[in-house]
Amino acid sequence: MQQRRSIMDRHFVERLVATARLLPLVLLASCARPYIVPAGTAGITPALNAGYAVMEDGYRLPVTRWGEAGNCRALVIALHGLNDYRKAFSTTGEFLARHGINVLAYDQRGFGAAPGWGYWHGSERLIRDLRTMISLVSIQYPDCPLYVLGESMGGAVALAALGEPSPQVAGMVLVAPAVWSRDSMPLYQRAALWLAVHTVPDQRLTGKGLKLKPSDNIDMLRALGRDPLVIKATRVDVLYGVGNLMDRAARAPLDGIGRTLILYGRRDEIIPAQPTCRLVRRLPNGPDRRWRAILYDNGFHMLTRDLQAETVLGDIAHWLLASGDAAHELSDSLVSYCAESD
Repeated sequence: MQQRRSIMDRHFVERLVATARLLPLVLLASCARPYIVPAGTAGITPALNAGYAVMEDGYRLPVTRWGEAGNCRALVIALHGLNDYRKAFSTTGEFLARHGINVLAYDQRGFGAAPGWGYWHGSERLIRDLRTMISLVSIQYPDCPLYVLGESMGGAVALAALGEPSPQVAGMVLVAPAVWSRDSMPLYQRAALWLAVHTVPDQRLTGKGLKLKPSDNIDMLRALGRDPLVIKATRVDVLYGVGNLMDRAARAPLDGIGRTLILYGRRDEIIPAQPTCRLVRRLPNGPDRRWRAILYDNGFHMLTRDLQAETVLGDIAHWLLASGDAAHELSDSLVSYCAESD
């Protein structure tokens, strides 16, 4: 299988190494540490309000909802990717709402309008926030099947939180999940990131010059570039933290995984196919398996916002509302693709 370029490709790594070489005195004198934003005040009662959710440490996470509470065939908690925020699900929310599927998206801490913008708050904190949100949503919508939809980094959070099924969650949708763990990276990439985070953890990198194409929807990408809430330059310690999260997601137990839909684009230049196929191969097989995996030949990383997004969203809606044999009408093309690459 051809290894696709990604956010940690060779040119990016060489830039990290070049930056670190400028700091020999720092290497000799001390060892910097990645910064993790501390939690807030303990002992707060979590609550879900109209426009935000309060976590148990007092952090307020902005929330956007689509759909009518009284007409709920299914409900989706949507988790955005790295540097993005809840607005990423505007077209997804509108599309699914037309099918009677409610969507609730929130800004994960450190992103969008949530506190600590641009800083890493820790994998455990993001996972705990999702579990808290699941409990809050389950209380407000007790009779509506609840699903988690995670895109890229959001998919890693979902996997890490739900590798062991929750009785409150009917299933999850993983859109190009970030499962590129360190053990599937070349040694030079792992070493360069470790070196950078222990010398210049606060260095911000833009990724300019990498020539990566996250989507074929150029108008959407230009809008993201104009959006002040989309992070344009990422701290090195945030990238390191996402690496830790991907490690955890890639190791999540899957033997008892619940109903799951995995979506991946053949033209994804952000998350390579190799670790994605590794995830698919780890899923339990058998006549009663509860997962499907679809490959989109013309799909990029931002599948739900690509030019063929309506096809992707249609598959998601069908799968969310299908039951029994109807759920198996969807293609398992990603499974075949991964088998061919063995």
